[in-house]
Amino acid sequence: MLGIIVSTTLIALVINLLLKRFHLPTIIGYIVTGTIIAYLFNLHDAVNNHELKEIAEFGVVFLMFTIGLEFSIEHLKKMKREVFFTGTLQIVVTALVVFIISKFAIGLGTQTSLIIGAALALSSTAIVLKTFNETKEINRPHGRRVLGILIMQDIAVIPILLMISFFTMGEGSSVTLMIGKTILAAIVLLGLLYVTGKYLLEPFLTHVSNTKSDELFVASVLLLAMGSSYLAYYFGFTYSLGAFVAGMLIAETKFKHQVEADLIPFRNILLGVFFITVGMQINFSVIADYIFIILILLPALMGLKYLIIYTLVRFEDNKRVAFKTALSLIQIGEFSLAILEIARSQDLVDPTYSQVLIVTIVISMILTPIILKNLSKAAAKLVPEDVMMACNTNQVDVDTENHVVVLGYGRFGQSIVKQLKNFNQNYVILEHNIKFFQLGQSRGEPIVFGNAAQKHILNSLNIKKASAVIVAVNNPEALHLICEAVDSLTHNSKTIVTVTSENDKVILDTLHLEHVIVETDQIAKAVVDEVMLCRIG
Repeated sequence: MLGIIVSTTLIALVINLLLKRFHLPTIIGYIVTGTIIAYLFNLHDAVNNHELKEIAEFGVVFLMFTIGLEFSIEHLKKMKREVFFTGTLQIVVTALVVFIISKFAIGLGTQTSLIIGAALALSSTAIVLKTFNETKEINRPHGRRVLGILIMQDIAVIPILLMISFFTMGEGSSVTLMIGKTILAAIVLLGLLYVTGKYLLEPFLTHVSNTKSDELFVASVLLLAMGSSYLAYYFGFTYSLGAFVAGMLIAETKFKHQVEADLIPFRNILLGVFFITVGMQINFSVIADYIFIILILLPALMGLKYLIIYTLVRFEDNKRVAFKTALSLIQIGEFSLAILEIARSQDLVDPTYSQVLIVTIVISMILTPIILKNLSKAAAKLVPEDVMMACNTNQVDVDTENHVVVLGYGRFGQSIVKQLKNFNQNYVILEHNIKFFQLGQSRGEPIVFGNAAQKHILNSLNIKKASAVIVAVNNPEALHLICEAVDSLTHNSKTIVTVTSENDKVILDTLHLEHVIVETDQIAKAVVDEVMLCRIG
């Protein structure tokens, strides 16, 4: 056993070091590691080991716990439409379409079709939220919509498992009684967690913190995460749902950031184990036998989910948010694997169908990190701005010159504009996010709606006659496209760009920009300047 653990660690380390050279996420490395050790040590059956599955699932538990830390109860109330309306519609519509295809086009039984439809409606919480957490996209409009839908999918696992129990229960059992018990269990669980969080949590953590013992505080954090998960499981719900609620309750306390910092190492290690178990389910003999079915099934399922999610989100938001939300959730998730395994063990899904679907699901999960990594780049190239949504946009006079063009009116762009006003500098803003555009309009700013990567829009700002162009965009892929467009018009002689890291600066090297400011360097310089002032004082 120790030899397997050492070998797994070595393989994962080597593969991830190679992937990092190509800027690919570690998730792929862990999945590939799982596939390698499954064949190297003949561990295909080990993935069904109960203890291993429990350990792996706690990676998702800790992930949901840390996601909960970012969202207080008040925050979740504001997201109720994304969670309960859009999330529910996505699950119902996707499950219904798959059910109709399975039953009437393929000819599967009613129960089998219902289970497959419900399972394929779910997406991968682990992969999507881990990636969004790392890239900070969780706080963007599409990130909030993705989170809302994923929370609802996590809740939906409960009725799906109830449905499987209903299909397998004896004649003497009562469906009404089963549903009643579940509702009562939910009320008791939420009540317990709420009372504990409101009246006991902060005093408990304060007492532990006063001991000045890091070990005791970390142990307390682990107890809270695992205890809340077990409590949810005891009442018949998923581990991760209990962890998410507990995280939200801790978010209301002053210990939120310390708890998050202490939990992250455990989360990342156990998520690695989870993704390794996903890789262990890749079976090349199944792929070889059913390669044509998988090649048809994979794009069909991903395309179907994209169309459904895009349509639902598009009713409430712009094209770009709908595109990013849909593309982020086109994979099938880890809970789908668990549901299909339970259904197979109860003889509700044929083992062959189950294996084909499991391989298809795992491949979709492998593709997801690559899709998410290129999400912004794809959106910038494929999705034009919603011009029709931006009426009465500001028009730049043809005689305007020696003005400053500010590309982007996010938080940084707003700070730039504030400073330009202090110097009475003439400026014009270009923004393609409808919400920031409307914010600028409400403030009476000279703001134009449009995509900064499109030359004809830049030309309409008299960019060639501008005294400077400030690129206030925090998306590295979009940044490169914008700078290329600006370069073709001004040769970047008066372009000022801010980037968040040296890596982002390297990406722009080919454009030979003269004024690239690394935010972290500037912040560090400002802090040291203050230190020196303190010493002088």
